[in-house]
Amino acid sequence: MNEENTPTTETTAMSASESAAELAKGIDLGTESAEATAVETRPAPEPGRPDAHGWYWATGRRKTAVARARIKPGNGEVKIQVARKKFKTVDEYFTEPRDRTDVVAPLKVTDTLGRMDVVCRVDGGGYMGQAQAIRLAVARALKKYDPSLESVLRDNDYLTRDPREVERKKYGQAGARRRFQFSKR
Repeated sequence: MNEENTPTTETTAMSASESAAELAKGIDLGTESAEATAVETRPAPEPGRPDAHGWYWATGRRKTAVARARIKPGNGEVKIQVARKKFKTVDEYFTEPRDRTDVVAPLKVTDTLGRMDVVCRVDGGGYMGQAQAIRLAVARALKKYDPSLESVLRDNDYLTRDPREVERKKYGQAGARRRFQFSKR
């Protein structure tokens, strides 16, 4: 074979990128239709920016529990709403000290406990899963509020979602792994 006639991978890559650049240049970006200029689009909110009311939103999940948390600077109130009912404080909703400490752990680590208002809405799961879902949501919201807190939160493992879920029950079995009792006769 003649080496001069065979294209190398470098030349084909170059020609592909050059052809893409030529195609991009060929598109007429200067002329806009009257309809396109008449419709104004709102700029997308920047990541890490609060909403219109000053809240920073985040979602956390654990097992089958889902928590939506919002935080903003305030006097340190932590409220929890379950299934669209009345708001409760952490002490009213969680009876176990383990769950109470899970909810406020990211605030303690970042020294924002007592300075941030936290409002959470929780669905699904049990108390422990809900507490850990709230912990993840609060940590993510704190990261949005102040990106410099990310290293502290990551070092304490508050930004990592726990992926463990319940294994599903299989057909023909009593449970996920459990079999029905075997009878020889």
